[in-house]
Amino acid sequence: MNRKDFIKTTAIVGGATLLPANSAFSQSLHESGMDKLVNQDGNFVLQPLPYAENFLEPGMDQETLHLHYNFHHGDAVKAANKDLQLVKKALDNNDLETVDYWTRKLSYHLSSHILHTIFWTNLTNKKTDPGGDLLKQIEKDFGSFDKLKLLIAKTSKGVDGNGWGILGYHPYTQKLTILQCENHEKLTQWGVIPILVIDVWEHSYYLKYRNRRAEFVDNLFPILNWDNVAERFNLAVKI
Repeated sequence: MNRKDFIKTTAIVGGATLLPANSAFSQSLHESGMDKLVNQDGNFVLQPLPYAENFLEPGMDQETLHLHYNFHHGDAVKAANKDLQLVKKALDNNDLETVDYWTRKLSYHLSSHILHTIFWTNLTNKKTDPGGDLLKQIEKDFGSFDKLKLLIAKTSKGVDGNGWGILGYHPYTQKLTILQCENHEKLTQWGVIPILVIDVWEHSYYLKYRNRRAEFVDNLFPILNWDNVAERFNLAVKI
């Protein structure tokens, strides 16, 4: 893929919504705009949350959510727009000395935008459990839901530095897989579609939990939205 094709592909990925509009929850995402990564002009945009900032309490405190969403996620969106503009500028000026740098930056910031968007929709204020085809796939690939929880919790807690624990579906193998992602884009598996992400950057938990990442991860499980994960899984298996 050449540089121009890369830019076109990035725009296509950014313009696509991450969920179908065939349920009450995903419909609320479409109405709030949360699940759309770009605006009508093709710029990456921080869409409104599908709930109030205190919606996840006590699982996630309002102050942490406010700072995390508005500044960490928001700044990643601003940076991704800048990166894309500078890649285009480098191409227009035939200045390929800098284009690799900005391409790497775009990978970092756009990955942050995508993962954060999934993260916010993966959370709710009530307990849910997987069922249907998702539960069958979990039992097939991990043995049981309890074993999956143990694995993704351990994986998330053990990320070196900042990053994510990710449950994804791999269309090539038709299996669910667990990823330990450093930063936003390192240690990925090509082709994996994230359906559940756990943010273990320090800004996700430090105000309330200080350095107790493991406690934060354990307390996140009761507010994970497995209905949303199931929707993402059902979409992923059709790709």
